Amino acid sequence: MAGASNRSMSRSRYLPDNFTLALVCTVALASLLPAHGRPAHFFEGLTTVAIGALFFLHGAKLSREAILAGITHWRLHLLVFGCTFALFPLLGFALKPVLSPLVTPQLYTGVLFLCVLPATVQSAIAFTSMARGNIPAAVCSASASTLLGVFVTPILVNLLVVPHGGGANGGAVEAIGRILLQLMLPFVAGHLLRPWIGSWIRQRASVLKFVDQGSILLVVYTAFSAAVIEGLWRQVPLSALLGLVLVCGVLLALALASTTWIARKLGFDKEDEITIVFCGSKKSLASGIPMAKVLFASHAVGAIVLPLMLFHQMQLMVCAVLARRYAMRAETAPDSVVAKIAQP
Repeated sequence: MAGASNRSMSRSRYLPDNFTLALVCTVALASLLPAHGRPAHFFEGLTTVAIGALFFLHGAKLSREAILAGITHWRLHLLVFGCTFALFPLLGFALKPVLSPLVTPQLYTGVLFLCVLPATVQSAIAFTSMARGNIPAAVCSASASTLLGVFVTPILVNLLVVPHGGGANGGAVEAIGRILLQLMLPFVAGHLLRPWIGSWIRQRASVLKFVDQGSILLVVYTAFSAAVIEGLWRQVPLSALLGLVLVCGVLLALALASTTWIARKLGFDKEDEITIVFCGSKKSLASGIPMAKVLFASHAVGAIVLPLMLFHQMQLMVCAVLARRYAMRAETAPDSVVAKIAQP
């Protein structure tokens, strides 16, 4: 048993997780067997329903008590929002002359889209807990970032992404309206129903995780199917994919270094620094892929979300190492907090 446990730890440390492997397989399936014609229309409708279910579950899992517990820490929240919606876009825009030659114009459009997305929720809270940071503040910041992204991301897309070849569907006001209808409405409905269904969802978290992840896989399949039919892989050479790895690595390194330096410069304690680093340097795959589906034309979504998918895996691997280093500063850390607060 010990040997099996060690092998499992070794695998999780050096290889992608099962969901990332599923994403890769989904991209491969869409590349070999893309949906087109009537099946494509069927998957488009199914994807819309799945996205609604995804955000309904996110709303139902959101703890109001945890948000209220951390909401008073306004300096920390303003800094996290500043890093998420100002520092990241500035980095993406400022680095464009240096990094864009490494990738295709379509992929760098995806990098700019990545930069304007809200922070991730589950993994930011999980890593903050693992590193023994300010967990209530992390819950509040990460959750509020998702809600704020509903309004801020479409505006930033029209300011930063569209002028650089983004090909978005409509203006900022129209995009906000679509996101409110397709994402925010199910989210609010789920949260309002939380008193009646919250415990039921917690008891079936392992089963509902497949609904959560399956929704994202379905969006990825439909997005890459449309992109492959439009010639995605003819337009993206291997050299551009390798360049994208470097671009995402540079972006993540600068975000982690900047959030750490700013937190220390402003005098935050270690627990708050951990929260700022993990909430201010991460981008949400769960919010980003549905938003891309709403904001961009179907044939463009595949290339748009490719940088996000790569950045997502990279941030998980790097932040896992960083969280362990933070946790080593003290003797012990509570083992059950992640399971209680950051349900998958």
